[in-house]
Amino acid sequence: INGFQEAAPSPLFVSIDQEGGMVNRFKGLKGFPAMPSAYFLGKKNDTATTRHFSDNIASTLSNLGFNLNYAPSLDIHNANCPVIGARERAFSMNPAVIAAQAEEVIKSHNNFNIGTVVKHFPGHGNSTVDSHWGVTDVTKTWQPAEILPYKVLIENNMAEAVMTAHIVNGKLDESKLPATLSKKIITGLLRDSLHFNGVVFSDDMMMQAISKQYGLEESIFLS
Repeated sequence: INGFQEAAPSPLFVSIDQEGGMVNRFKGLKGFPAMPSAYFLGKKNDTATTRHFSDNIASTLSNLGFNLNYAPSLDIHNANCPVIGARERAFSMNPAVIAAQAEEVIKSHNNFNIGTVVKHFPGHGNSTVDSHWGVTDVTKTWQPAEILPYKVLIENNMAEAVMTAHIVNGKLDESKLPATLSKKIITGLLRDSLHFNGVVFSDDMMMQAISKQYGLEESIFLS
């Protein structure tokens, strides 16, 4: 990483998904510090505990040369969601707890000069299908409260970047474009209504919710 940074004409983003829990690229078996799940932290809902483990993550990334983490997740906890709740990637069912926990995670990362990306906008926590493997329609299960953690963090100037979800949400876009490809959701809701002016990242464009439904040129143009 240091070699790449030295060779690059401008500084590089060197990024990773290091949420803790099951989404943990640096395993304890390899000598890295323990990093529990977001759900563990949300259940404790203790600032000092969250700060301790978030500092572990951020300092580990900093020492290895990373400067951007695709975390924390602002999704609502629902144990029936196969990709979020079942993997304990969400802090809580309570949007206020989610926002408070996420702020502590972001502060820890900032202390170690690691950028953060909150996700998965506008809410993946109540999905019943994993968007890695196909179309994920949350029209019937999504709740407006899923926007609240984003609203709080944006208003508090804590949302540095936002990652989009590949979920279909007919409540927000009747055309049923996945959020990543939806101008109504990204420009209309995130930019215009919530007044987010930072960087927007897509989730992985090779996930099958996108790659199976749209050709490369069409998905890049729409996004």
